[in-house]
Amino acid sequence: MVRGWPAPVPVTVSTTVTISAMTSPTVLPRPRGLVLAPFRALRFDESVAGPLADVTSPPYDVIDDEQLARYEAASEHNVVHVILPRGSESGIQSRYIGAARRLDQWRASGALKLDDEPAIYAYEMRDGEHVQRGLLGAVALAAPDAGIILPHEDTMAGPVGDRLSLTKATQANTEPIFLVYDGGGAASAAVSDIGAHPTIAAATTADGIEHRLWAITDQDVLAAIAGDLLTRRATIADGHHRYANYLQHQADQHSAGAGEGPWDFGLAFLVDASAFGPRVHAIHRVVPSLAADEAVRLAGAVFATNQLHGSLEDALDALASAGKAGAAFVVSDGITRWLLSGSDTEAVARLLPADQSAPWRGLDVSIAHHALIRGSWGLTDDERTVGYRHDAPAAEAAARASGGLALLLNPTPVEAVLAVAAAGERMPRKSTLFTPKPRTGFVIRSFNDGG
Repeated sequence: MVRGWPAPVPVTVSTTVTISAMTSPTVLPRPRGLVLAPFRALRFDESVAGPLADVTSPPYDVIDDEQLARYEAASEHNVVHVILPRGSESGIQSRYIGAARRLDQWRASGALKLDDEPAIYAYEMRDGEHVQRGLLGAVALAAPDAGIILPHEDTMAGPVGDRLSLTKATQANTEPIFLVYDGGGAASAAVSDIGAHPTIAAATTADGIEHRLWAITDQDVLAAIAGDLLTRRATIADGHHRYANYLQHQADQHSAGAGEGPWDFGLAFLVDASAFGPRVHAIHRVVPSLAADEAVRLAGAVFATNQLHGSLEDALDALASAGKAGAAFVVSDGITRWLLSGSDTEAVARLLPADQSAPWRGLDVSIAHHALIRGSWGLTDDERTVGYRHDAPAAEAAARASGGLALLLNPTPVEAVLAVAAAGERMPRKSTLFTPKPRTGFVIRSFNDGG
C-alpha cells in the first residue's frame, strides 16, 4: 500500500473489468461513472523556486528544441527538466532516473511543497477575451469501452512508452490530461462561482495568458461536484498518449499484484465545453517524401485544384472560405500554394473506410489521411512518412527544408469531435489542437502523497 493513500470518494469503484495486461489477464477497478477526486498537489513555492512564469511550461508535446533550451535556461527549477529530461548517466533509462531525482531535490530544497489537505483545484486561463476555466483533480481511470472517458484520436506507441517510463521513474503525474464535457449542474456552478474567492497561485506567462488557481476543500461543495459528475462522460481533448500511459501503468501495477492505489487515477483538467470551453485549431501535416506539385497533380483526380497567389494568411482565408462548402486543403512547398476543394464526392467515398459513420467520413482529417495520403498519394500513413506541425508557418518551413509538402487543414469543430467520440470512433492521430492548454507545473500529483 502506498503511503498516505486514502479512498478519495465513496463512489469510486463498483465493478471490475478484466483486460489483458502484458501476458496475463488482470482485473482492474471500474468506476461507476465520471469521478474527479481531491488530491494533495505538489506546487512550486515562488519564494524558493522563483516566479511561476519561469518554472512552468507548455505541455511536453508542443515544445520544440529551441523552446526547450529557452525554458531550461529560464530557471534550474523549470518543469521541463522533469517532463523533457536530458540523460545524465549511462543507460536508456538515465534521463527518467534524472527526472525523478530532480523532483526529489526540489522537494528537499522546498522549491516544491505539498499542500496541507486534499483539494480539487479550479484553474483559469485568460487569453484576451477568451476565458477557459475548469477543475483539476484525480480522475478515476476507465477503459474506453466503459463509455466514461472517451478518446477521439488514435495514439502512437513511441510517445506512450516515453510517458510510461517517466511515470514509473517519478511515481507522479507531472502534467494533466485535458478533458471536456457537456456541463451545467453543480460542478459547472462551482467553477463559475470560484472567481469571488482568493487564489492560491497566479501568473502571466510570456505568451500573455493569465493563469489563476484556487483550491476547493469545502466538503459540501466537493460532494456536490462528485454527485453531479458521476452520471456524465468526458472526451479527451488533449493528452491521448498520457491517458494511454495512465491505463498501461494501472494495468502493470495490478498485473504485478499491487492492488488498488493511486495508479487507478490520473491527473486531469476537466472543462465544461458549454460554459468555459476551449478553442480548437487544426494540426497540419508535413510529407517530406512527396513533392508538392506532384501531390497536386495526383490529387486532381479527386479534387479541383487551383494555384493560390498572395500571402500565407490569404491562403488560410481561402481555405476557411472553401471549407464552408465541404472538405478543403492547401498544399504548399513553402513557396507556392494550391487550394484543393470541390471534391468528387463519389470518388472520395470510395477511398474512405466503409465501416465508419457518416460524421467520421465527413471529417477533413479523415479525408486527408484516407483520400489523399493513402488514396491519391499511395503513401504509408505512419510516423516516418507523415509529420505534424501546430501552426502553418512551421509546416511550410518544414516543407521547404525537406523538399516535400505541407498539407494545411481547417480546424475540426468541437461538436464534431464530441460526436465522433460519443460514437466510439477515433479520428486520425493528431487531429485537433485545443487551446489554451493547461500550463505544466502549476500542480503535480505524486503517488506517494495521498492522491
